[in-house]
Amino acid sequence: MKNLLIAAFILFSTTIFAQEEWGNVNKNTVTLKEIGPVWPGCEAGDAAKRDACFNQKLAAHISKNFKYPAEAYKNNDQGKVIVEFVINEKGLVEVTNVSGGTKALQDEAKRNILAIPKMAKPGMMGGKPRAIKMAVPFTFKTGK
Repeated sequence: MKNLLIAAFILFSTTIFAQEEWGNVNKNTVTLKEIGPVWPGCEAGDAAKRDACFNQKLAAHISKNFKYPAEAYKNNDQGKVIVEFVINEKGLVEVTNVSGGTKALQDEAKRNILAIPKMAKPGMMGGKPRAIKMAVPFTFKTGK
């Protein structure tokens, strides 16, 4: 009887943990949780820490790689450019849409996003790799 209780406890605990990681079951409804991709160097910690690390690394990447196109700066081209992209099932970036600003500003914002490194782990849903949609706004101001 004691062994049966221990086995039931282990099974129940494992089921609860698995549901918290990727989804939730409530009566006849199954809700799957989307888990974001993991930036290289952000593998440690729980999901909240990995997400915070991802956001920090993404912001640092954008800041470090940001270049105002010389000709656009000279022409006082300004504006907001939004780059929509996915991090695919292999952890690679694919730009899906670029909007706003001039062509030169769009090209620079797209170049910056395409320079994002391959993720340590792709996004997941239901325990399977999944493409995760994202969007990043770029604001170009010359200060002139």
